[in-house]
Amino acid sequence: MPLPDSFLDELVARCDIYDVVSRYVPLKKSGANYFGVCPFHNEKTPSFSVSRDKQIYHCFGCGAGGGVINFIMRIENMTFPEAVRHLADLVGMEVPEESGRDQFRARRQRLTDLATDAARHYVAMLYGPQGQAGREYLLGRGLRPATLKHFGLGFAPEGWDGLIRAMTAKGYTKSELMECGLVVQNQSGGVYDRFRNRGMFPIIDIRGKVIAFGGRVMDDSTPKYLNSSDTPIFNKSRNLFAMNFAKKTKRNYFLLAEGYMDVIALHQAGFDCAVASLGTSLTEEQARLMAARGKEEVVICYDSDEAGKKAAQRAIDILGRSGLKVRVLRMNGAKDPDEYIRKNGPEAFENLLRRSYTDIEYRLADIRGRYDLEEAEGRVEYLQEAARYLATVPSEVEREIFGRTVAKEAGVSEQAMLAEVGRAVKSRYRRERAKEEKQALNPVQGAQPAQRQLRYSNVRSARCEEGVLTLALSDVDLLRQAAGQLQAEEFSSPCLAKAYALLLRRMEQGEETSLAHCLGALEPEEGELLAKIVANAVPAADPQRALRDYISVIKTEHLKQKNKDAGENDRDELLALAQRRLQQERERGGM
Repeated sequence: MPLPDSFLDELVARCDIYDVVSRYVPLKKSGANYFGVCPFHNEKTPSFSVSRDKQIYHCFGCGAGGGVINFIMRIENMTFPEAVRHLADLVGMEVPEESGRDQFRARRQRLTDLATDAARHYVAMLYGPQGQAGREYLLGRGLRPATLKHFGLGFAPEGWDGLIRAMTAKGYTKSELMECGLVVQNQSGGVYDRFRNRGMFPIIDIRGKVIAFGGRVMDDSTPKYLNSSDTPIFNKSRNLFAMNFAKKTKRNYFLLAEGYMDVIALHQAGFDCAVASLGTSLTEEQARLMAARGKEEVVICYDSDEAGKKAAQRAIDILGRSGLKVRVLRMNGAKDPDEYIRKNGPEAFENLLRRSYTDIEYRLADIRGRYDLEEAEGRVEYLQEAARYLATVPSEVEREIFGRTVAKEAGVSEQAMLAEVGRAVKSRYRRERAKEEKQALNPVQGAQPAQRQLRYSNVRSARCEEGVLTLALSDVDLLRQAAGQLQAEEFSSPCLAKAYALLLRRMEQGEETSLAHCLGALEPEEGELLAKIVANAVPAADPQRALRDYISVIKTEHLKQKNKDAGENDRDELLALAQRRLQQERERGGM
């Protein structure tokens, strides 16, 4: 069951969006709104707007938007219940006890408690008689005893049910252990410990709660690492190993590594900004998690093998889309940061950081490695591919600088290389212009929401539906007028229909009908779309007439669709009748 609307209304009323957002983003007033640098993507010119009147935020750069609860969900990587509880604590409100949500929260808390107790069990095993192999391995990797305790490292001994017996003795059930991803079920229905004879690395979320584990073998057997699967308290794509520590760093960048040992070795060496993507597949959510911490740059230090190089290429694009600057580390003579630091020491790694590649340098180096520059054909192919890549670089200055570098490497004149880059830029420009012209000839595409799942089936009607919502949200009297003439069922967009129905229900119940008070009942992407619509709305010169015009178009389009659907149904019925008659004739013919 959802929280009572009355509670959410009071919570939103008490949590002024300006006060909340300004805790994270410096804001300056400009006109009716406040502006700042968006915390969700990298930008120099502030495009992040906060409306105190409407109690919403919207970024004109990346499209992020919503209300105060949505903002906390995004900036703190919280679920809706967690964000509500966070804001309630902030303003001294008590979240009402209610069965549905309380059961959900109690279930998550139970699993979090179980994960914490499991972590304590693994720590106890590491320092007990059964943990000698684990201690020898971890200390043999150069980790200090203080580091083991700092990261809460543990050990899962051999045996099929050591954790099961320890946790059931504490009152946890086998089904809870399975739900937490700590045990595995066999074909006969029995369960056994998921982690056995492995060094254990607890995965801790940004709020300091144990949510999952990674386990590493003590030898060369496979799989080398065994990780928790997704559970109600753990989503691999939304968490970063050691972010609970790295978020406190005073360095102005994050170090992005592949594995637990790399991160732990980096922290031990003084690089407390290191996090791991829990594998080589960085996700958009993980990139946004780093971007939301206020850092401008990420240095990728993945393994130097082929898999690591490919992963770095993917990560550059993902991090760039989140607005982060990217540099890439190349570690000659070592396969990963852990090995490099053990061989060369922290100071050498610090020097390596200062010599790290920019994303452009890294991409060009990767292209260069594919061709034999001793051969004329190889040089030509290298120059052409490098020129095509440089054509994608927005900065003309960077294109020229790196173009000159490529020319020197390939042994051609700077003028020739810059001319090649210029041709590639013009070619790319022509392609983009052709694409823009195509979109201009197809206004439907340009009018669509960015969220694919919210795309409009009838843009003409949807634009008018947006207009109705904008007017209704600005003036409850206009909402009352619309209510007497227009039903939510007549909307073509399910998302806009949902918002309109919500407004009607709240009006009938005598509740607030501003967007800020409605956002709690909408999905985040739905709230983001509505925030964008409201933020970009141009005030109507004659709201009454505009409302009538919008309603007229919506009703006309709805009637057209009904007639079309009726015609299709008639055709379907005729086809079915014809098929039945044909089948009957065949049956008679066979008699």
